Amino acid sequence: MASITDKRLSLHKRLEVQHRETQGLKSQLAQLQHLANMGTISYMIAHEMNNLLTPMRSYATLALGNLSDQALVEKALQKAVANSERASKIMESMLALGDGKSQERKITRLRGLVEEVFTCLTRDFAKDGITVNIEIPDGLTIECVPVQIQQVLMNLILNARDAMLPRGGVLSVKAAKKTDSVEITVADTGSGIVPADLAHIFETFFTTKREGQREGTTDESSLNPHSSSIGSRTHSGAGLGLAFCKMIIDGHDGCISVESTPGQGSRFRITLPQLRPPHC
Repeated sequence: MASITDKRLSLHKRLEVQHRETQGLKSQLAQLQHLANMGTISYMIAHEMNNLLTPMRSYATLALGNLSDQALVEKALQKAVANSERASKIMESMLALGDGKSQERKITRLRGLVEEVFTCLTRDFAKDGITVNIEIPDGLTIECVPVQIQQVLMNLILNARDAMLPRGGVLSVKAAKKTDSVEITVADTGSGIVPADLAHIFETFFTTKREGQREGTTDESSLNPHSSSIGSRTHSGAGLGLAFCKMIIDGHDGCISVESTPGQGSRFRITLPQLRPPHC
């Protein structure tokens, strides 16, 4: 009897030790996960800042190269300042995401958000053989953190443009009010996404872009129609844009999905609630 009791006590002590070790490992895992999250957020910030810093540099270069044209210099600097202010807001927004802080949502005119995105990108999509079709009612509004939704739209629009290069196509941005939600779609007639990639498309660091894929750049044509583009660059995707989009839309109690056919294009659908979270 004593032997059985001793064995039970020994087993109980070992279980206690294992429990403490398990709790310690869970604590370490939580700390590592926090560090991983911070690393991902930092990478996302760099990814998003690059979308704005590239045109800012182009505006500054344009101004320096045309000092005798006061009107052109003034307009270029105004756009550079606007982009820097936008970059600051994005930085604050993404840092808040990293800290898990909530931000104030505002009733915002959706068409205005989309138009500002194209103004920020500045490049005339027609130069790449891309026709832009925007179908959003003027009075349609959504409750959101404006700068976050703009970044979602910017990522989707940039991806759509990349998918249609170099042959061109049609980019459509549409929105409509449903019973208790607003549905936004960003569609292209580009290369599409193969079925094997669709299941992973919103995962962090997953990308379908390959090294050397051309990325359009900001040029000065929107300021001076007689000038040529400043330059171009190549890139491979970091696999952060769509993961960021999903994180933002999830944070707005919405959902994002994609339909795609290789060789025919892709359609991203965002549903944002007006009264209660929608069912995806």
